[in-house]
Amino acid sequence: MIKKPIGIFDSGYGGLTILKDISASLPDYDYIYLGDNARAPYGPLDYQTVYKYTLECVKWFFAKGCPLVILACNTASAKALRTIQQNDLELIDHTKRVLGVIRPTSEVIGHLTKSGHVGIMATAGTVQSGSYPIEINKFFPDIKVTQEACPEWVDLVESGKKQSEEANEPVKKHIDSLLASDHKIDSVLLGCTHYPLLSEKILQFMPSGIRVITQGEIVAKGLKKYLQNHPEIENKIGKGGITEFYTTGEVNNFDLKASVFYEKPVNAVQIKLK
Repeated sequence: MIKKPIGIFDSGYGGLTILKDISASLPDYDYIYLGDNARAPYGPLDYQTVYKYTLECVKWFFAKGCPLVILACNTASAKALRTIQQNDLELIDHTKRVLGVIRPTSEVIGHLTKSGHVGIMATAGTVQSGSYPIEINKFFPDIKVTQEACPEWVDLVESGKKQSEEANEPVKKHIDSLLASDHKIDSVLLGCTHYPLLSEKILQFMPSGIRVITQGEIVAKGLKKYLQNHPEIENKIGKGGITEFYTTGEVNNFDLKASVFYEKPVNAVQIKLK
């Protein structure tokens, strides 16, 4: 049997922060990363469009032979994952799997708060979907979840302004707004894969004593556990330590920005989807 890589998908660059932690935790596996940069960002798009784009990318991974695809994108996880899992996998290939980043985070977040009050900072699309409150409630029904949409933050990261003075006002504004909504919040999840790159600025304005949670290590641990529990999937994955990068956007721009997220040089190949 020819073994194939794990697919890691994002609408743009943010999923590279997830891939970075996954490959650090599971370095022997092979990976393919695809950023749908030509159609990014997904955050402002409606459910049907996000679902359509995400499904096209999932089918691309499957055509490459990937037995498992991780939607390393909160918006795609929120707006497309459930429909793909419940409706499309059986029609495309019932032996393959698609996972997201919201569930593994929701499974552990209750163990990271002492007050039982959690804040979620995410894109407008993820907030509007209500996916985090719904998923967290399944595992921790007593936890109070307060959300804050931070639509400017992705642009601050991608424009290279994450450490600039220009970032101070939009970062402080959303932190203050979130904490004003619930004074008992003691843990804040960065529910967008871009936001870890703003961590230094976020910590500058986040009151001491409030824990800031990023998703990469949580998703990596969740994937490691999943592969241990599903040998029928794990046995199909290549283990040559090879990572390939693809983008629907312009390659030179992708490589330049992607290397900032991945913290290593990136050399991508451009693809076109139907």
